[in-house]
Amino acid sequence: MSDSSWQPEPVPAGPAYDAQVGPHTRPMPIVPDAAGRDFDDREARDRGAASDGGSLFRADTPPQEPMPSPPPPHAEHPQDSSPPPQKKRAGRDLRAAIGVGVGLGAVIFASLLIVKAVFVGVVVVAVVVGLWELTSRLQEKKGIKAPLVPLAVGGAAMVIAGYVRGAEGAWVAMALTVLAVLVWRMTEPPEDYLKDVTAGAFAAFYVPFLATFVAMLLTADDGPQRVITFLLLTVVSDTGAYAVGWRFGKTKLAPRISPGKTREGLFGAVAFAMVAGALCMEFLIDGGAWWQGLLLGLAVAVSATLGDLGESMIKRDLGIKDMGTLLPGHGGIMDRLDSLLPTAPVVWLLLAAFVGTG
Repeated sequence: MSDSSWQPEPVPAGPAYDAQVGPHTRPMPIVPDAAGRDFDDREARDRGAASDGGSLFRADTPPQEPMPSPPPPHAEHPQDSSPPPQKKRAGRDLRAAIGVGVGLGAVIFASLLIVKAVFVGVVVVAVVVGLWELTSRLQEKKGIKAPLVPLAVGGAAMVIAGYVRGAEGAWVAMALTVLAVLVWRMTEPPEDYLKDVTAGAFAAFYVPFLATFVAMLLTADDGPQRVITFLLLTVVSDTGAYAVGWRFGKTKLAPRISPGKTREGLFGAVAFAMVAGALCMEFLIDGGAWWQGLLLGLAVAVSATLGDLGESMIKRDLGIKDMGTLLPGHGGIMDRLDSLLPTAPVVWLLLAAFVGTG
């Protein structure tokens, strides 16, 4: 029997355990005699010694192993040790996230400053990759086969039509894309047809159609400044939510959807976006006013948060953390478009109301 396979029995009060039992001596068990009376095992030991010629133990009694020595007073006890306090840490690799973010920003700003059509091409690439990520996760986790080929072709056409023909062109391309999804899916067995085409129509609206408003922002005379305002306000909103929520966040905003988001973080997003909106409308947008920027920043903070929560809802339903792995520290393309997609029509609409679409 090893030392760790037992624990000392509790010592009862009474004369059976006198001063001869030391603090580190295992107490002898109480055993009944032939008449049913209990007596101290020391008495049995003494009687055995007398009858067996001085032996301390009867022949049929196994020797008892000594109690382990108690640890020295300075030794650490596991039950007394407590883990050191842990610092708050971000859920992602911040170095990779910052590096990738700076790289994406450089590509976007370079395409805006060179030729507008180059930026439209960047949007088309982002839309096609986002559709691929979304349809892949739907098939992997839910068995939903939304046709990727008509979605990718129609999505690219949707963005280009929005840039060339405006909202009317975007709506026509959207309708044709959904029709192509319906026809394409007919080439396969009819099982789950309704589920697959419904998912295809949702994907067509969620990714390329909302992205067409970014291309429509670019059509104005100060289009690059409008796109920069749209991107800057969304990024500032996300940054404000992260910074304030990480430092002061206590009250959960939507714990069943995204446990990491807090109401304090939402207030930070609103404050940061409103300040940035006032500055952008005052110095970047032709004919803009600072008070319009306050309203624009407020709307962007709300729409960006709702977009983030919406994609979190999709990912929770699919049982995944990220839509992809293309961007280290960020996840996939769709994990970066979650705030941007629903914010694009909001910014386009408010700028059209404040300063027009020209």
